[in-house]
Amino acid sequence: MLHVIPLGGLGEIGLNAMVIACRGELLLIDCGLMFPPMGTLGVDVIVPDFTYLRQNASLLKGIVLTHGHEDHVGALPFLLNEVPVPVYGTRFTLGMVRGRLEELGVKADLREIEPRHPFPVGAHFTVEACRVTHTVPDAVGYIVRTPEGPIIHTGDFKLDPDPIDGLRTDLERWGELGDEGVLCLLSDSTNSERTHETGSERLVEQTFERLFQDVPGRIVVSMFASHLHRIHHVLDLARKLERKVVTMGRSMARNIEMARQLGYLPSVTDGLFVPLDAAASLPPERLLVLATGSQAEPRAGLSQLAAGDGPLRLGPGDLVVLSARAIPGNERAVTGLIDQLLWRGARVVYPDVEPGVHVSGHASQPQQRRVLDLVRPKNFVPIHGEFHHLHRHLATAKESGLAPEQLLLAQDGDLLVFEEGQGRFGGSVPTGRIYRDRFGNGVVTPDILQERTRLAETGLIVAVLVIDRASLSVLAGPQLSGQGLNLDEQVLLPRVADDARAFFLEMSPQLRGDDARAREELARAVRRAFKLYTSKRPVVVPMVIKV
Repeated sequence: MLHVIPLGGLGEIGLNAMVIACRGELLLIDCGLMFPPMGTLGVDVIVPDFTYLRQNASLLKGIVLTHGHEDHVGALPFLLNEVPVPVYGTRFTLGMVRGRLEELGVKADLREIEPRHPFPVGAHFTVEACRVTHTVPDAVGYIVRTPEGPIIHTGDFKLDPDPIDGLRTDLERWGELGDEGVLCLLSDSTNSERTHETGSERLVEQTFERLFQDVPGRIVVSMFASHLHRIHHVLDLARKLERKVVTMGRSMARNIEMARQLGYLPSVTDGLFVPLDAAASLPPERLLVLATGSQAEPRAGLSQLAAGDGPLRLGPGDLVVLSARAIPGNERAVTGLIDQLLWRGARVVYPDVEPGVHVSGHASQPQQRRVLDLVRPKNFVPIHGEFHHLHRHLATAKESGLAPEQLLLAQDGDLLVFEEGQGRFGGSVPTGRIYRDRFGNGVVTPDILQERTRLAETGLIVAVLVIDRASLSVLAGPQLSGQGLNLDEQVLLPRVADDARAFFLEMSPQLRGDDARAREELARAVRRAFKLYTSKRPVVVPMVIKV
């Protein structure tokens, strides 16, 4: 009997983590995070709830990684801190992982693998990486051989006939497995609703070459810092156009340096780059900026340029290229960023006005169909996507000839059972989302989130009252200072203070001697007075000082 258990990635974009369990051993494919939606105050990353893996830590034999994107590897430090096991990945993927682990002070047993070279994990799994084309070098899917039969996990992939590095998705190997017989296909669903072929990265190359010609000012290109194929092309273009390059964003600089050390950017030399503080002195027509921030992240390089922070000031003649589509949920923030850049006078090019500045790294509906027809699995589970993506991918599988009993529409926490070639639902395991701060040091609980949301919605008032220690009479105050209040509410504070003083004086002098009771009554008085003029009930921090 074999179990497949998604701990994340089914029903959302991100959090990818898939457990395969057989004969008392567990194998984890990917360990990703997701970034929080706007308004999730003080939360920087969301990771899967690893309760199931903690409860079965002795059974977990290893983690295999499909590629280096954060939604597939970003949660590794949090899991490895509690469940240290070997981690397998290709050279570039482990390069990405190593930097993140070192940053957070986590040690790990990292083991480099090569496509088409099977390796054992535990006693019951034989794993083989299969090269796939994606937006990051060295991406792979996996063939996992188990006592119940082989499973194919595609990872994130597309079918690019002419990839930048010349390494196509290994359809030949998947076809060989299809002839052998595949117990289950787990396949990327991100672009399942797109009916047109996913474009080749060569289209972006051609578009950049056209756009970069005869730009009178600076060229600014913003993309994901992991998109090394595209970054490599931009750097080559900068060299040909005799432009110096400045990187903005720590992840951009770190990834380029790591890729150079590993030999993935062979044509790039130190002389191509200039530091940011020296870039402002260069003629605009001799500078190209590679910046993070295509998703309008507040601390990223492009957001600094849009806000006018730092030594570089954008203006007429400058070209800004956003080489990424907005992640679902980020659309408003990205639109605001574009507006800021336009207000500064720059020409801004983004996928909605120039589709060639970005192509997806995920297979579209016809490409997904090709894989289904090639593999002909006994069972099919769509993965990596929101529910509507999974649902559409399942429909494509049905159109390819799979019977309803072969199709499993799973969600996070489902326990899928495979026995004698057939799959079925067999219950569930604990799963969920854990909210963490920027450095991953603290968990942000739902109660904390609720309190932060309340503070953001209603505001906060600090009330200071001075009482005579001997007579317990009020000497001064309350003095009120507000945070998160609008201008009209700020103007009301003197009147609120007067009314709160009157309410507080209704309290007997004897009760004022109880410090805790005095603070409680002061807070109540301020809230009561504030509500006389508004419908809000702000959070009040009372301070009673006895002199």
